[in-house]
Amino acid sequence: MTKLQPIRNGFWTLAVFAVFAAASLSAFGQARVIEVLADKDSHFKMAGMSHAEITVKAGEPILLRVIARKGKTWNRDGSIHGFTLLRVNNRTKVPGWNLALLQGTHEFQLTAPLEPGDYVVVCSVICSEDHENMNMKLVVVP
Repeated sequence: MTKLQPIRNGFWTLAVFAVFAAASLSAFGQARVIEVLADKDSHFKMAGMSHAEITVKAGEPILLRVIARKGKTWNRDGSIHGFTLLRVNNRTKVPGWNLALLQGTHEFQLTAPLEPGDYVVVCSVICSEDHENMNMKLVVVP
């Protein structure tokens, strides 16, 4: 009987882990998925939009999925684009929204800013001669 005790403890540890993992996945599953393409032509793009724009609720949980395609230039660390959220009124960075993108698909669990208003997403990696035009609007509503 003593030999079965570690198996039981291992089972209960696994069961408790599974419950916590399911709870985490459940919370993660409730986040709204937003898909953005950081394209090789130095533009942010979203399906069905001629000009990419994101609208979120203040404090909303978000799963940001970004597909990054290599531009003409990139950083030494391999990042090919950036995804940095700035406040429009003073151009300061929003904490947690300064993302470096390597080539490929990336997912980020984020929370929308709590302060309603207009924000701008900019590319923080000089990716081409058209880099300055790689931006998009993000609107936070109450």
